[in-house]
Amino acid sequence: MMTVVGNNALICRPQSESCCASMKLGVLKLPACNCKAKSLGFNITGTEVKTTFYRLVRKTETSRTVHINGKSASSHQPGYNSNDEISANDFSGFSGKSIPLTSTNGNSTNIVWHKCSVEKSDRQELLQQRGCVIWITGLSGSGKSTVACALGRGLHARGKLTYILDGDNVRHGLNRDLSFAAEDRAENIRRIGEVAKLFVDAGVICIASLISPYREERDACRASLPEGEFIEVLMDVPLHVCEARDPKGLYKLARAGKIKGFTGIDDPYEPPLKSEIVLRHNQGLCDSPNDFADVVISYLDKNGYLKA
Repeated sequence: MMTVVGNNALICRPQSESCCASMKLGVLKLPACNCKAKSLGFNITGTEVKTTFYRLVRKTETSRTVHINGKSASSHQPGYNSNDEISANDFSGFSGKSIPLTSTNGNSTNIVWHKCSVEKSDRQELLQQRGCVIWITGLSGSGKSTVACALGRGLHARGKLTYILDGDNVRHGLNRDLSFAAEDRAENIRRIGEVAKLFVDAGVICIASLISPYREERDACRASLPEGEFIEVLMDVPLHVCEARDPKGLYKLARAGKIKGFTGIDDPYEPPLKSEIVLRHNQGLCDSPNDFADVVISYLDKNGYLKA
């Protein structure tokens, strides 16, 4: 029986066929035999042989090759060097398969992307639609949430699966720890963008409706998705119209100085420069939420999002 680690071979040859018939490697315990185990790195205690491997792994540049059960696997794992001690149990569970390579992303270290057999294309085929993000941006009171709901109803009536990520709704749970300071608003958009990306991967049409006042954060969400999967919709409604509506009474509070950093009053709104869709306030002409929703649905239909 032989175990090979790197270029080092451990060989145990029993003097008789029955001596090591039940020998099992990789469990750290071997039935005793009359071979010269000590010279091979084994410690003999009573009727058992306990294995300990010393300095059997040699560092070659930045990688090492490990042979387990006769198969080889490459692994880049920092922290191992020629002086490290590794036992057979260090590789239990791999059964000769490739040891996955770990990576670092932000503050997360030693993580591995686990790929599944059911992929995005399979889910889209099942739903008969293409996953995408419809990102509705605009001033408070411009009608983002109302249009998002009308759009969700219109697509649902066509048998399409959607989910709405409304700015206020998300702050009731996932983002309740965030304020409206500039850095927290940036984190708010980043998190919503990441959640929206998961919905897209699931094949869902995700409708995100939130002020998202800064161009940089919206562009970062666009950049995180494949081309064509981020559809920016601008609610082009003038400030005076939004303030006259003031559905939540927030403009009144902002004007009274009771709310600081309110978009459009004492904090800027940066409209998109190249949004896919612009929904304009036309003083009563084609201004209903359903009319706006139909504009978006027509865009989706024309560009193939409503079929797999």
